[in-house]
Amino acid sequence: MSETLNRILFWILAVCSLAADQSSKYIIFDKLSDPATNHCHTLFETQQGGGFHLVAQFQYDMETRQMKKDSRGNPIPYVNQGALFGFLGKHQNIANGLFAIISCAAAMAIVFWSMQKGATKDLALSIALGFILGGTLGNFYDRVVFNGVRDFLHWNYLFDWPVFNLADCWLVGGAGLLFILAFRNTKEKDQFPATIPAPE
Repeated sequence: MSETLNRILFWILAVCSLAADQSSKYIIFDKLSDPATNHCHTLFETQQGGGFHLVAQFQYDMETRQMKKDSRGNPIPYVNQGALFGFLGKHQNIANGLFAIISCAAAMAIVFWSMQKGATKDLALSIALGFILGGTLGNFYDRVVFNGVRDFLHWNYLFDWPVFNLADCWLVGGAGLLFILAFRNTKEKDQFPATIPAPE
């Protein structure tokens, strides 16, 4: 596949990943905003109670026990202002601002990288960068608009994983692919000598 097609694929994956992340968040938080749903929808569940759930968390007033709403009357989602596993989440606005800056810088770096000559010759690299850019922009949007990231996917079958979202999936998947590519490239270099031995 030519470099031009790889670059097109890169942008398609980035845009589609961003769109899937944001549409899923808006749909889930809208559908599960009714307290009657207990803000949860089970995709599958075992007899022991473990499974895979869609969970929409909202901010509640501690005194009235009512959901907080914005100026338009929409429920205000509870957000993760830290990073994965709630890292630095206790620092709230400072953490959210820091990770927003990091996300913006990472997105610009990826776009700059993709524009360099020869950067998109590798199909797998184009795919990895596309997913990473889409995931980065998805969570960056949340940090700017909602002052934190909206999470709604909860896996607790065999192990209890912290609540996450599709942008996190794109980021982890893209980063994992980059790791595989780096390992592959290192292995290929080890298979060929750096210098050609002189004939005896």
